Amino acid sequence: MLAPDLDSAVARLQDMVGEARVVLPFTGAGISTECGIPDFRSPGGIWTKNRPIPFDEFLASQEARNESWRRRFAMGDEFGQAQPGRGHHALASLYRAGKVPAVVTQNIDNLHQASGIAPDHVVELHGNTTYALCLDCEQRYDLSWVRSRMAAGNGCAPDCPTCGGFIKTATISFGQAMPDAAMRRAQDLTLSCDLFLAIGSSLVVWPAAGFPLMAKRNGARLIIVNREPTDVDDIADLVVREDIGTVFAPFVNCASSTDVHRV
Repeated sequence: MLAPDLDSAVARLQDMVGEARVVLPFTGAGISTECGIPDFRSPGGIWTKNRPIPFDEFLASQEARNESWRRRFAMGDEFGQAQPGRGHHALASLYRAGKVPAVVTQNIDNLHQASGIAPDHVVELHGNTTYALCLDCEQRYDLSWVRSRMAAGNGCAPDCPTCGGFIKTATISFGQAMPDAAMRRAQDLTLSCDLFLAIGSSLVVWPAAGFPLMAKRNGARLIIVNREPTDVDDIADLVVREDIGTVFAPFVNCASSTDVHRV
């Protein structure tokens, strides 16, 4: 059901969250756009300006690794000071209230953790861009270390001093295997919820886009909050095409599960 207007959308969302036992938020790039982080696919998005570097190209080419890191630092200079928005804070409030056991996200920006959700309760399907890993030995590196080594090496991306492996942001690139543990945990959370809340995702990237379908088939109610239509809208119990921060503003600072029913 498509909400006819903002007031109806907020009222129905509040009712459905209040009635639910376990709410599982599933977030995409749209929840972070009000924080100043552009999405990837929309006109003017990141991928319209720079072709993504596939994983096999990253592995095969030093030039591709150099360019990947150059883009990462340029993006950090532009968006690195982003802070959580109203949507992030609303989900953190529901988390503290006991309605939300964890958040499953396609985002790599670390803003759910910054909003107050424990890192162990943020399931990152596409990784995290705020640190780096060696692809071979999984040694973790601060981005500042990588940047300083690149500066000293005339822009050449460093290899791992421990094993010689390639160092990459802890994100999942095109062609790179999805993280097994995160996918399994997302599936378990999906099957345990009775309200699945898809927020700011185009729901076109598989296999992550399969979780709303899985929840619905398992008997959960499905809410989709996204500015643009998705391929899953026709099976949703509620579709909201309004500004995400405005829709979720009433949930910010709800302090207890009792408050959740009153917002």
